[in-house]
Amino acid sequence: MTLFTVDLNCDLGESFGHYSLGNDAAMTPFVSSVNIACGFHAGDPAVMRHTVALALEQQVAIGAHPGLPDLIGFGRRNMAVTPSEVFEMVVYQIGALLAFTKAAGGVLHHVKPHGALYNMAATSSSLSEAIAEAVYKIHPEAILYGLAGSQLIEAGQKIGLKTASEVFADRTYQQDGTLSPRSSPGALIESEEQAVQQVLRMIKEGKVLSQQGQDVSIQADTVCIHGDGPHALSFARHIKSVLQQEGITIKAPCP
Repeated sequence: MTLFTVDLNCDLGESFGHYSLGNDAAMTPFVSSVNIACGFHAGDPAVMRHTVALALEQQVAIGAHPGLPDLIGFGRRNMAVTPSEVFEMVVYQIGALLAFTKAAGGVLHHVKPHGALYNMAATSSSLSEAIAEAVYKIHPEAILYGLAGSQLIEAGQKIGLKTASEVFADRTYQQDGTLSPRSSPGALIESEEQAVQQVLRMIKEGKVLSQQGQDVSIQADTVCIHGDGPHALSFARHIKSVLQQEGITIKAPCP
């Protein structure tokens, strides 16, 4: 009898111009949902179209991955944006991915903000409410993916969206449940075994060890596996294999 079910998600479509399936096609067999860049931090119309087609071919759930308008910084730099601006940019990007998904005969399953927008919303009620409102008004059937325990999850639930609390395989945590900033020492987990053990504990025990050495309670509905690292493919393969060995079902959340 399966006691645990979890989603494995990965960011895709974060390239430009002439499209090559490359790592995107290689990663899809090891995940159950994908977050497709919508053109602000990465991606463009051609890439979105081809990535949606890839996701449908591989039968993985399709999500929009809206970010800040910062191509040079890959959407990972904080910007001084207002809630109104966040609402507008998220509506714009969801609309683009929703259109490509519909044109291909698919269904938009979820929305997951990217990078700095994701992290800013995690601790800002006004920004998280703007994102939740954008999702609700454009596609209320979509699931809102957000950092476990964050303001974004709270805002999504408050407005009436289904939410999925996200945890990270390759990132360390702070005592308040936020991710360690990428610029800080030890923010990234490079050991596959350490990452796998962290994921298993988050799923089975609902806890993660912070960089301060204390346990933090956490809900793991979906696990993010970054696809842009040098060992991303072997990382994804190993995590999926171990989860299956542990009898954990890998499946996208039901809308």
